[in-house]
Amino acid sequence: MSFRKTLLLSALVILLGITLLHSALNLHLFDVRPQAGSGGRDKFRVGFLPVTCHLTCPVTDFINKQLVGKSMFDPVRFHGWPELKEAYLSGYTPATFILAPMAIALREQGVPIKIVYLGHREGGDVMVHKDSQLFRTEDLKGKTVAVPGRYANHRLILYRELKKAGMQLSDVNIVEMPPPDMPAALYSRSVDAITSGEPFMGQTELDGYGRALYRVKEVWPGFISCVLAVHEKVIQNRRAEVQQLVDGIAKSGKWLDTNMENRLAAAQFVSTLYYNQNPRLLTYVLSKPPDRVKYSQLKPTRPNFEEIEFLAKEAGILKGTAHFDDYIDDSFAPDDNAVVAHNYTTAKQ
Repeated sequence: MSFRKTLLLSALVILLGITLLHSALNLHLFDVRPQAGSGGRDKFRVGFLPVTCHLTCPVTDFINKQLVGKSMFDPVRFHGWPELKEAYLSGYTPATFILAPMAIALREQGVPIKIVYLGHREGGDVMVHKDSQLFRTEDLKGKTVAVPGRYANHRLILYRELKKAGMQLSDVNIVEMPPPDMPAALYSRSVDAITSGEPFMGQTELDGYGRALYRVKEVWPGFISCVLAVHEKVIQNRRAEVQQLVDGIAKSGKWLDTNMENRLAAAQFVSTLYYNQNPRLLTYVLSKPPDRVKYSQLKPTRPNFEEIEFLAKEAGILKGTAHFDDYIDDSFAPDDNAVVAHNYTTAKQ
């Protein structure tokens, strides 16, 4: 065999090895457990990231284990949006928490995805360095702003505020950056502003160098970032279990918003058991201010999503070919006023 062919074969072997490792370690594609909908009654997997807009996923898992000794589903933590999306597309996670515009975009592409509930409301402020001279949206002209990605609603926050100020996205330099990297980027001033889900925005305040240019709850009340989405086949074949999952998430959200004691308890067990983060950070984000992130009123509503559709199409993020009835199944969502919190007290821990 020639030297050139040997090099080519070696490169192919290395590439195959990397692909297999990625599939096994990140996507878990070689997991021997049966998949949801295969005829078994195994607990189906739900994908989530260690962010506050996915908090009800680990909270539901933890509380169910305390109350009945087992969970109703199998939560799977991912480290980023690409891995989380690939896991859903591969069928590994029949249900997942995901960015709202990303779910809509997948539906536009023909992916059988349905949003059944919301992950949270608000949270994800636009942060600048506390010593900067940035105090208004107009001050961002010519500045560099970091966003999580093309399909993050935080990009729409920026677009929405620029539009109010008579500006365009082209008036700022947008860079895409993993949210965990944003605090360091703002601290080093390699970017002028950052926006993403919590707890990363709160981290800049907690560490003393970040300042909110504006709070999302003030400029976009009821803001939605992430949603709970389920594969259509799971809805068809395991409807009762999807209902159980949604009901559990709803009860967890109500439990979190009932009092500060519950939030502080969640900060401890979620940080240590699910997020692998210092509880100090989640404690800060869930308490200062207490309404930074809200977990009530999570039933999907047409006006909220039609606004996202309109802004995302106008900003060139979505094509505008998928609409509310295409990607929403709100039949599982309980009436917001009828949701009752989990009957769980922190004294049982």
